[in-house]
Amino acid sequence: MKILHIDSNHKLLLNQLNDLGFTNHQDYTASKQEIETKISDYDGIIIRSRFAIDPQFLDAAKQLKFIGRVGAGLENIDCDYAEKKGVYLISAPEGNRNAVGEHSLGMLLSLFNKLNKADNEVRQGKWLREANRGLELDGKTVGLIGYGNMGKAFAKKLRGFEVEVLCYDIKAHVGNENCKQVSLEVLQDKSDVLSLHTPQTDLTINMVNSEFINNFRKPFWLINTARGKSVVTEDLVSALKSGKILGAGLDVLEYEKASFESLFNSGLPEAFEYLTNANNVLLTPHVAGWTVESKEKLAQTIVDKIKAKFCPI
Repeated sequence: MKILHIDSNHKLLLNQLNDLGFTNHQDYTASKQEIETKISDYDGIIIRSRFAIDPQFLDAAKQLKFIGRVGAGLENIDCDYAEKKGVYLISAPEGNRNAVGEHSLGMLLSLFNKLNKADNEVRQGKWLREANRGLELDGKTVGLIGYGNMGKAFAKKLRGFEVEVLCYDIKAHVGNENCKQVSLEVLQDKSDVLSLHTPQTDLTINMVNSEFINNFRKPFWLINTARGKSVVTEDLVSALKSGKILGAGLDVLEYEKASFESLFNSGLPEAFEYLTNANNVLLTPHVAGWTVESKEKLAQTIVDKIKAKFCPI
């Protein structure tokens, strides 16, 4: 079987697939159109997020047997059309769930203790102790929306704190010893912190809007390490200005390109400019799952799933 790699990944991916007997070709620079002209020669594709795999691309991939995405989600692939064509889809949320859990916790503790604000002030020669008095996480209620690999990893990290952890998920019976599953209404009634751990779907795009935010009984803190398009940025900014949202840690932004590799298509949105100047907002460039360790674990997960499917012993 021949595999085309169209994004660079950890070297073990190529090495182990070679050892398993696959023929591996790499093309990290050709355009999508150029890839389409030769994709019919390949049985498998390994991709991160360089471009979308749509019906036109899948029609050109006449002998394609699988697509491996070295990441947690599959939103850059037309999954329904791929499955109709018998293409096996592989993702690797197990590979970076720990990294996302740690990043989510780090963002929350940084916001509560004003670490980014205080660091910036001290570097400017300001010594403002009372203005940087923090909050403790103990005694708070943390609400998670989405309780799959990422949500479970974050809940596990919270076990060292005296907090109540609640989750809402469209799937039933996903709660465990680390988190109690509740209705969305209960989560919105009790949460001091909201953390998003959902994939990008029709249900989650623009999910966090003004109506959603105002249904929370208390002002709350928002952490988003999931997908940027789940949050309407202008509505988030309005809530930050009004105090309904006390602060936000955002690893992902509504304005990201589909590849996740750059931010704006053009211009600087006014709402984003507000976020960059707000002391109660922490921004990172879609790196929650982007650790030295997760790079290796993501690649290993893809290899293991390809081996289990196509090289059974």
